[in-house]
Amino acid sequence: MTSMFLAAQAQQGGGYSMLIMMVAIFAIMWFFMIRPQQKKQKEIRNFQNSLQEGTQIVTGGGLHGTVKKINLENNTVDIEIARGVVVTCDKNYVFADAAAAQPTK
Repeated sequence: MTSMFLAAQAQQGGGYSMLIMMVAIFAIMWFFMIRPQQKKQKEIRNFQNSLQEGTQIVTGGGLHGTVKKINLENNTVDIEIARGVVVTCDKNYVFADAAAAQPTK
């Protein structure tokens, strides 16, 4: 009878170790995947909020250009992609500074 009682206690202890492993896996995933992505999104948001006319940018679609006008009411940016060619893009699709994105030689 005592051996059945000890066996039942040993089986219950296995549940706690499984719970600890799941928490550890989630913590590792948070530190290596979720947290860096949140930091990157914060950097992008800060860049979008600090846009100024004349800044060279890259959009989400891969267009490189220069900011000509920022419309805060519509949350849009006018971008000159070639001499005399100006397109309007949503401010949320501006992701990077083109000068920083180009590799240095």
